[in-house]
Amino acid sequence: MGEVWCEKRSILGRRGEDVALEYLLQQGMVLLERNWRCGHKELDLVMDDGSCIRVVEVRSRSIPTAVEPAETITAPKRKKILAAARGYLSVKKKAGMALEGKEVVFDVVSILFNGDLFKVEHIREAFGPTW
Repeated sequence: MGEVWCEKRSILGRRGEDVALEYLLQQGMVLLERNWRCGHKELDLVMDDGSCIRVVEVRSRSIPTAVEPAETITAPKRKKILAAARGYLSVKKKAGMALEGKEVVFDVVSILFNGDLFKVEHIREAFGPTW
């Protein structure tokens, strides 16, 4: 039963990331990275909106759900995202990628699925870094 649940969760997560990415691209953002890994930590999406770099955590749930998708980002999860972002910035700086002068902000895109229908909520600057 656990394997089936994980598989369904993985499919839902991938579907949510696809929806979030399409939404953000339609907003005029440019994809820099998808599923960027730093050890066991991962950044779902890293986007450039022209003025800043947006590290985007995507959270997906199916109706019915007891909590909104964005409410599932706990303090330990935020800490992992921030650590992964530090790693990302370090790697990109060493590679000579011009991120200087661009603020890094942390967004959440919440996707609530109801069969084939879905609701997208983009929470800009959902949490801040504690560098």
